[in-house]
Amino acid sequence: MVHQHGDEHDIPHEHQVDRHGSWLPADHRTQHEWLKAQVEHVDKASKKELIPVLQEFKQLIESNSRIYMYFNQMWEEIPLKKPYNMDPTGTKKQIRDYRHMLAVLNHIFTQAPQWTDAAFGVGMVGVPMVGIFDYVMATPSGHAAFLDPDVNKMMKKILNEWGKFLKSPKSAEVLASHKQGWFSEHAVKDLMEVANKPLKTSHRFEDMYVCDPSAKYYGYTSWDDFFTRQLREGARPVASPGDDSVVANACESKVYNVARSAKLRDRFWIKSQPYSVLDMLGHDPLAAQFADATVYQAFLSALSYHRWHAPVSGRIVCAFVRDGTYFSEPLFEGPAGGQSVGARGATGGSGGEIDTRGISVAQGYLTALATRAVVFIQADNPAIGLMAFVGVGMDEVSTCEITVSQGQHVTKGDQLGMFHFGGSSHCLLFRAGVNVQDFPTPGRQENVPVRSKVAVVKK
Repeated sequence: MVHQHGDEHDIPHEHQVDRHGSWLPADHRTQHEWLKAQVEHVDKASKKELIPVLQEFKQLIESNSRIYMYFNQMWEEIPLKKPYNMDPTGTKKQIRDYRHMLAVLNHIFTQAPQWTDAAFGVGMVGVPMVGIFDYVMATPSGHAAFLDPDVNKMMKKILNEWGKFLKSPKSAEVLASHKQGWFSEHAVKDLMEVANKPLKTSHRFEDMYVCDPSAKYYGYTSWDDFFTRQLREGARPVASPGDDSVVANACESKVYNVARSAKLRDRFWIKSQPYSVLDMLGHDPLAAQFADATVYQAFLSALSYHRWHAPVSGRIVCAFVRDGTYFSEPLFEGPAGGQSVGARGATGGSGGEIDTRGISVAQGYLTALATRAVVFIQADNPAIGLMAFVGVGMDEVSTCEITVSQGQHVTKGDQLGMFHFGGSSHCLLFRAGVNVQDFPTPGRQENVPVRSKVAVVKK
């Protein structure tokens, strides 16, 4: 049974967790099963020396009193009660201190994300480090730690090191046809279900993506090579190429939100997560032109296409990557915010619980704090003028690569860049006075195809 999206699997009420983009399984038991396997491997194997970057992390924790306090307390602040102290099969296979955390990270860094074949089905943990930090991110000490500048500098080093592995030939070993592989029957079925649903097509993987099905691992040389795979010509046609009033979708993505009159500065950390435009745009001088902006946000699926494309034709005015947080989620999602665990993360009940939906419900918050790519485009259409694209990284999928440069002219649909090792969400920002209409409605189940119509600008 394939149930990464919960479509074909009757998930018990208490185990279902709806997560944007399916970076973690809808059935929380699959994530626990994956973590249990990692913990069991570490506990049974002979002790391994930490790789150099994790030795550096350990040194940071133990040599800095503030960070030492955070990384001790965050594990202690996880409630010692069900469901946090046991996995759903009834065995206690959780991480309970930072030394154990480092040992499990040391093991994870020798493998790329793969599918987990559990007794109740098959699912994929696309963000393994979130699988480890899932509960502690929502504790008060975890919140403080993952906002800490020194911790985030260290996290960047750690993720860059894992990124080297994900670009290595060894990482391609998960691109196989066994049950845990990305070309297994259930994995390909899920991949192509996500790809075909928006346009109701019936493409095979090799019809949709550039690859060589006769070659080992379909010709992909690494995990990252697979994750940044390119579309075949014609698989995603550009919407109305001769009409500059039609805005093309920048990413293959599911609608999250459309906001009007977004303030230049707002309280993005509160529960409603209003957009704070100045923070989103990295405090660039051009951001001042976007007071009262229209913001469109959509999130990417773990199983989808991860390159970004120009929403309009125009000139690249400015493009940069703003480093930010990697595992920060707002406090209202955890014990300090009183969000309780319930059906599909519903609010209510007693406070002090950890929301099992985790960082996936912090999409607005992440636009202001997470590592992000910002691209300003002066559209050829004067009714649009200056607009902005923001690619928002999430967790370990925070590597943003911009492939255009200042002064370059792009045609609608041209590539702007890509997320490596995955992606989170993206935003389009239009200045006040731009009459942009006809956005897709938040709540639709399928992705909006990349390069298809996402909006229309009217004079």
